[in-house]
Amino acid sequence: MAISELQIALIGAGAAGVAAVWGYNIWQDRQHRKTADRIFKGGHGDALLPDDPVPSEDPATDSDKRREPLERLEPRFSDETLHDLPESVAQPLEASAAADTVIDHAGADTLPPVEDAGQPFSLPAEFADELADCVLHLAAVEAVPAPAVQAMQNVWASQLTKPVRWLAKSDVDGRWQAVAVDDVGRYREWAVALQLADRRGAVSDGELARFFDGVQQLAQQTSAALELPGRGETVIRAAHLDEFCASVDIQFVLHVVEASGGVFAGTKLRGVAEAAGLVLEADGVFRARDELGGEFFTVANLGAERLDADSIKSLATHGLTLSLDVPRVTNGTLAFDRMLATARQLAATLGGVLVDAQRAPLSDAMIAAIRAKTAELQQRMHDGSIVPGSARALRLFS
Repeated sequence: MAISELQIALIGAGAAGVAAVWGYNIWQDRQHRKTADRIFKGGHGDALLPDDPVPSEDPATDSDKRREPLERLEPRFSDETLHDLPESVAQPLEASAAADTVIDHAGADTLPPVEDAGQPFSLPAEFADELADCVLHLAAVEAVPAPAVQAMQNVWASQLTKPVRWLAKSDVDGRWQAVAVDDVGRYREWAVALQLADRRGAVSDGELARFFDGVQQLAQQTSAALELPGRGETVIRAAHLDEFCASVDIQFVLHVVEASGGVFAGTKLRGVAEAAGLVLEADGVFRARDELGGEFFTVANLGAERLDADSIKSLATHGLTLSLDVPRVTNGTLAFDRMLATARQLAATLGGVLVDAQRAPLSDAMIAAIRAKTAELQQRMHDGSIVPGSARALRLFS
């Protein structure tokens, strides 16, 4: 049977349509693969590269996009600084988020000396930190009521994702003091400190701009003198600080599980934990603390249930998780030694074994490597003028 010209045209159109659909599917598959690669690599690119998102006008939104709130999950990383330790015992708690500027990643091991941070006046370190904060100084001719300053800063300060602290200089004794929300005093000299980084990342350019604009408007309304630092330089300083903190922000985790695969009874667990010097606190974990009240390490349920005073009576758990937050403890090796001794004591008393996240027994070599890495990380913090467990460290690693 002869094929008409109409049939040939229809066959050709059908073939072209199939080819178009096939080509579109290939293109779409490649796009999905590229998207998946970016997601699972988890990298933070430079803002000048085309794959980066355009920052929004809302700095809070930008910060949320760069780093989700911290979740202490089992480790997933390939950090060169931890090449000698398995992922099952070491967990990085912060990924650097310098999304608003291009920085030299080779500088993550060091920070500029504290005196180079550029503060022209001395403030109490517990309120304003020349390394951790961007501090602005306001000098008014006439004393300004504290309630007026609070009202003016409320317009913009609540939109920032990093802590803001206000200080004022007393006309009586010349001392700087923190300004509480209910302060009714009047002061001519003021200082305001914006924290540059925490575990959510560095302050963004947009957020810093909002801070500068807000303080500048406040200075104009109160006829106060104000000198602003370079915003670009401050963003770069924040990015370097964040990257340095990310490079030392590690948590070491050990587990004690029932030796035969059974469970620990909560009633027995509490007695053994308290005998080991641990205290069950309001957040549902046991803590070991030093003589000054600083944290050594925590002991939590390996499962999802909290270890509160009521539920622990009926609890049956397959194991416990002991965690050492390296930047937040004063003496890391001492804290690790105590955590290890407590883990062994719990294992011996409860009939358990000491393992990593993959349920592999901890070898002496692995324990020695953890202890050495703890000392190394804390020495790097000292070299960067961030004393482990200090007020500065507790702020930056929060």
